[in-house]
Amino acid sequence: MSESTTYPVMEAFATVQGEGAHSGTPCWFIRLGGCDVGCVWCDVKDSWDVDAHPRQSVQQMVQAASDSGRKTVVITGGEPAMHNLSVLTAGLKAAGLHTHIETSGTHPLTGNWDWVTLSPKKFKACREDVYPYADELKVVVFHRSDMDWAANHAEKVSDKCDLFLQPEWDKREESTFWILSWIATRPGWRISLQTHKYIGIP
Repeated sequence: MSESTTYPVMEAFATVQGEGAHSGTPCWFIRLGGCDVGCVWCDVKDSWDVDAHPRQSVQQMVQAASDSGRKTVVITGGEPAMHNLSVLTAGLKAAGLHTHIETSGTHPLTGNWDWVTLSPKKFKACREDVYPYADELKVVVFHRSDMDWAANHAEKVSDKCDLFLQPEWDKREESTFWILSWIATRPGWRISLQTHKYIGIP
């Protein structure tokens, strides 16, 4: 493990995965600083400035994850793929931990991943070379048009990829209604709810 490799860490904490295919799974979340996507509805805009967050060594990050007792580590952001994550995932894997990432697909995907959640955004195009790695496609629904836009992305992922539409939190009442109506006639699609927000955990 390279002691010289560091990453900007906005926050790291024990929780349960609140969204998508692994909803309800106990995990250790690592939120990395830095994002150049610029979603207008982003709920962690403080993560955008990569220089605003203290850097931690891989050894520190792996130790904290191991000490949490959680077997699954979720790397999120910001946009975590802005960073080369090969050294970090190597350290996590060496510690016997499962590696998950949540990315918009706007940067090359690096690292060794057990689960890749691809969440493309309209604000910056997803790279074509990221689609084949997606285990889960999760699109946030802010406008009605986002559902048909999501269907276009679904054509680019593998047949084994899980497909989710997720209501944007501040518009959850109306977007939940849109999603339920839309998925009713489209086999393979499911709704993802931000359950951690409903139960009041980070």
